[in-house]
Amino acid sequence: MSGGRIFLNAVLAGLFIGIAGTVCMAVPNPVMGAFLFGFGLLTIVSYGFKLYTGAIGYLAVQGKNTPRYLFELLLIWLGNLAGCFSVGFLVRQTRSFPGFAERVANVCAAKAGDCWTSWLILSFFCGILMYVAVETFKRKDELDAVVRVPVLFLCVAIFILSGFEHCIANMYYFSAADAWNWQALGAIGVMTLGNSLGGMLLPVAGHVKKL
Repeated sequence: MSGGRIFLNAVLAGLFIGIAGTVCMAVPNPVMGAFLFGFGLLTIVSYGFKLYTGAIGYLAVQGKNTPRYLFELLLIWLGNLAGCFSVGFLVRQTRSFPGFAERVANVCAAKAGDCWTSWLILSFFCGILMYVAVETFKRKDELDAVVRVPVLFLCVAIFILSGFEHCIANMYYFSAADAWNWQALGAIGVMTLGNSLGGMLLPVAGHVKKL
């Protein structure tokens, strides 16, 4: 797949994460919001869009293709950011936004006001769950949809209700709240690292076991 195509698919993934983040913030019930957020990831994996937290885990098994894959991951991260930022900006221009503006602002303030160790730990666990969600969904020959889809939704709901940090979802929240600053950018950087380490944990463990 060409770099341009990868970037476009990453932008589309960011768009659907933005949509999922919007409904998660707009629904008063946090459990329902966490469940509905799963729509975003389900759409992304069903259509083959490119999400950083769904792709990073496979870096551990690229071998000689690692340099190329790192470049693709950078394109995916940037595309996700572009998609999330676009949805956040556009949602702020609508009549729907005032209904959850305070909530998303409070969420962003809590995230930005945290410390780097907390960002890293919370995003690490999120990375594990995202790898499990994506890898389980990919196993079409081994698992029926009646198993794969619920696991995907459960992984998403668990990371949200546990307060784990998803770097791409947070790109949307910071964009919707118009809360970007150096602290927010630093938080996203640390969360990206945590998601990356968590996403690679199981592939690395499986690779080591095979050796």
